Amino acid sequence: MKKIKIPRILLAAPSSGSGKTTITCGIIRALTNRGLSVSSFKCGPDYIDPMFHKKALGVDSRNLDLFFNDENTVKYLLAENAEKKDIAVVEGVMGYYDGLAGKDYKASSYDLARTTATPTILIVDCKGKSVSILAEIYGFLNMEKDSNIKGVILNRVSPMIFEEIKNLIEERLKIRVLGYVGMLKKDYALESRHLGLVIADEVENLDEILDFLAAEFEKTIDMDLLIKLASDAPQIEYEPIQVSSQKSFKIAVAMDRAFCFYYQDNLDLLKKLGAEICCFSPLADDKLPDDISALYLGGGYPELYLPQLSQNTKLLTQIFEKLTNGLACIAECGGFMYLHETIEDKEHNKYPMVGFIKGESVYAGKLVRFGYIDMTAKSESIFGNENIKLKGHEFHYWDSTNNGDAFLAQKPLRKTSWECVIGNKNLYAGYPHIHFYSNISAIERFVRRCQENA
Repeated sequence: MKKIKIPRILLAAPSSGSGKTTITCGIIRALTNRGLSVSSFKCGPDYIDPMFHKKALGVDSRNLDLFFNDENTVKYLLAENAEKKDIAVVEGVMGYYDGLAGKDYKASSYDLARTTATPTILIVDCKGKSVSILAEIYGFLNMEKDSNIKGVILNRVSPMIFEEIKNLIEERLKIRVLGYVGMLKKDYALESRHLGLVIADEVENLDEILDFLAAEFEKTIDMDLLIKLASDAPQIEYEPIQVSSQKSFKIAVAMDRAFCFYYQDNLDLLKKLGAEICCFSPLADDKLPDDISALYLGGGYPELYLPQLSQNTKLLTQIFEKLTNGLACIAECGGFMYLHETIEDKEHNKYPMVGFIKGESVYAGKLVRFGYIDMTAKSESIFGNENIKLKGHEFHYWDSTNNGDAFLAQKPLRKTSWECVIGNKNLYAGYPHIHFYSNISAIERFVRRCQENA
């Protein structure tokens, strides 16, 4: 068992759209501008917020998820990635207490704060409210005795009334108010862009926006108090997770605007197990990296780049031939779509793709699947034989005429289930994104298959 001191803070809110991403990124940039080394994390399965964190920080951000992983694994991933940093900043998900299936604390921001003993700052949207803000904060403080809420930041509040509200909150609720964020111009509120599922690299002048936010927050938020609250966090106690690298191998990872959804801890685990990550762009490169033993096609937005992807026929042909000859492959969501014969756009125009999976990826016009799933293998895949367990997450508006039946997916705390994933000894291809730490032995099986090809 290992114990380690990690200064850390979790930024949560009563609901989505309260300003978490904007304030988190501004605080991260302010801390780095002070010369502090910062590690950042996102509670839950989201890919987009960590991209904004990375832009603010300049280094990779990671996910902490208590559905994907058990308590020890989450503590380990937090400690391993924050051990040599001055402070860790965690952005919450949805409302603070919102967990699985909308009826449980499990995998909520509160669950993460409680499990990791991380002090929480509650970000409260004050637009259209004054004294009623106290009732909202009171409810969150008293919902659970161990709420872990140590302070409050008021968002979208006029500086003219801030001091009055601050004094009321601190006097009546006995909780520190760290400061406020005023009414930002729309261009400076990242949520307005984020809700449109815009990735960080597509936001114009993002560095300028982040520097503006950091400068503003230094004026309106007590950053010294935030750092002190983070420093007061107790030691994290966990059992280190040991994996051993064997024979090295190269894995080609699709990485560009069309394919950009990867959990950084997934890539890091592959490296620990011997992988050399070789990134390529299905948009710009006409061939795969040389001497690869595996292909990893993550999710993203292939539907936004269908003409470019379809016109890259040389790469499409090479991928088809490599997979036909037994190249090991993981293809999740957008990567799964890419392997189909065609993908259609929102106007139902069809574009030829790799063609390895016999079927079409079709636009459904609505959200097809959303949320966490427990996955049980019904037949062989590259991760192992039947009954292998994985944990996944889905979010997609496109469907397939050939979703596969290698796994049975089931919604946690509900009875809903369905078949998914096309699999064999060389392949995992389906809409579910998976977190590799949910079943390390399955990933080791994948790696052994890769090493056989090396």
